[in-house]
Amino acid sequence: MAHMPDGILSAPVLIAGGTVALAGIAWALRRLDADDIPRTALVTAAFFVAALIHFPVGPTSVHLILNGLTGIMLSWTAFPAIAIALLLQAVLFGFGGIVTLGVNITVMAVPAVLCGCLFQGLRPRLSARALTLAGGILGALGVLLTALFVAGALALSGREFLPAAKLALLAHLPVMVIEAAVSAAAVAFLGRVRPELLTGIKTGHA
Repeated sequence: MAHMPDGILSAPVLIAGGTVALAGIAWALRRLDADDIPRTALVTAAFFVAALIHFPVGPTSVHLILNGLTGIMLSWTAFPAIAIALLLQAVLFGFGGIVTLGVNITVMAVPAVLCGCLFQGLRPRLSARALTLAGGILGALGVLLTALFVAGALALSGREFLPAAKLALLAHLPVMVIEAAVSAAAVAFLGRVRPELLTGIKTGHA
């Protein structure tokens, strides 16, 4: 349900989501260094593949998102990474709509960036074990925030979508548990073998 299709969201929600997505992508791309492109491509591919694995939950389906882990590894560059993955999923597999692409990017990328900022703030203060726990919590938080944003977008598009909004939130609760485990394992592994991948991509330079 995180891939919202065309034809269900109101114009103000579409405009707001598209504006945030474009602003985030532009901010990240202007500051993306060429040396960071391989890491961005790798995480984009992982995000793309993870979202293709769907699990039926009642009348809808859910899938792994990995936006918390994406934010941890990419920081603001999560915006273009998620945008590319979602565009390819929409064009190649029909997951989500083209008109709703901006909203879908926003509901996944904003939580990713928030999780990335939180992780980078905690990283210097925590031991390796505590950092693994933090990675798991932030992996779950990314899903929770995305579910809340999806529910909010649906609710703001009309009262008739309130049941779908509630379902979208409830359906992602089990995904939070899975994502917490996956993100914690990834953070623990990368912390041992490639700790530089957990530093985020710096976007402070112009």
